[in-house]
Amino acid sequence: MAKSNRKPQARGAGRSGNVVHGELDLGKAATESLTSKRKHRQVEMAVFDSEERYRLIAERATDPVWTVDMNMWPTYISPSLALLLGYSVQEAMAKPMQEVCTKASYQLATELLKEELSTESKGQKNLARSRMLDLELIHKDGSLVPVEAKCTFLRDTQGRPVEILAIGRDISERKQALEEARQSTERLLGAMEHAIQAMTIVVEMRDPHTAGHQQRATQLACAMAEAMGLSKEQINGLRLAGLIHDIGKVRVPAEILMNPDGLSEPEFMMIKAHPRLGYEILRTIDFPWPVAQIVLQHHERMNGSGYPSGLSGEDIIMEARILGVADVVDAMASHRPYRPALGINKALAEISQNKGVLYDSQVVDACLTLFRDRKFKFEPHTQIGTSLDKIYHGALRS
Repeated sequence: MAKSNRKPQARGAGRSGNVVHGELDLGKAATESLTSKRKHRQVEMAVFDSEERYRLIAERATDPVWTVDMNMWPTYISPSLALLLGYSVQEAMAKPMQEVCTKASYQLATELLKEELSTESKGQKNLARSRMLDLELIHKDGSLVPVEAKCTFLRDTQGRPVEILAIGRDISERKQALEEARQSTERLLGAMEHAIQAMTIVVEMRDPHTAGHQQRATQLACAMAEAMGLSKEQINGLRLAGLIHDIGKVRVPAEILMNPDGLSEPEFMMIKAHPRLGYEILRTIDFPWPVAQIVLQHHERMNGSGYPSGLSGEDIIMEARILGVADVVDAMASHRPYRPALGINKALAEISQNKGVLYDSQVVDACLTLFRDRKFKFEPHTQIGTSLDKIYHGALRS
């Protein structure tokens, strides 16, 4: 038999062995390719994570972003800021911040910069510190754009501030909503004041001899409050309370109010009840100020000798202390059914002598300053209640 020339194959050789080696080679190549792609991706990300990446983020942000150097010249302006102001980026970059901001806003920004640099110079460095500013920027058409900006320093490698980064937000809608709320408040205040004036007319019609007293006392009280630095809100509440502080007298018989012979003790007790009666009338009205409390306390005195509750010192709210002095000054200076006017000099002497005893010292000082240094004078008053009373009786006669 002829010998075969075919050599025996080594274990694992043959067709199946070649496939295994091929698969190993392909797997190694795929791994190397994947590793290469991963490294290439990392290189791409490293490039993307550079300044270009942050530029792209800023340019795609809907909120305005800008940077300025330490002389307030722009070094970067995002397209969103340029669009907000009606400029191209190139036009906006050519404008110094002094022309982009209103004068008041630019001054506010420069003062804040000086303050921050002063803090830095004292070694109080805080890399995370930022400040909020409400700015008015000038649109290309001249209109104003309110912007809320968060500002922080950009620093060099030594940590020194070299630029200012500002991230803003258009707050036009917020400003508009606040303005609408302010106008609504003013309308409400106007409506309340008209209602108060209507009540004042009722008091004047029942006691025409004191017509104008509430208005004059209110003028003086508000002038004192302003001189003392009370807030606008406090003065608003004081004005409404002053205009109606004697509303409780509608419950007192007219013959007592206009008695020319003086009052008996029971009659005087009825008069003394008017602050509480006024409080009962007003306490159910939801005023945004303590109107009812001011009316209730305007006859209280610092030493506790007043009425109706005998309050003293700090227990009497400041608006009531002010109105109490104004009430005394006008009452003494004006005519009453049971006596002629005593005059302003006697009225000022009364509060001076009882300063710190019956009347708050700060309030008395404010009142004396108004009359002696600022030459305060009451504005003319039309006796509305008396006029309406004449019209009413004229209509009855006709």
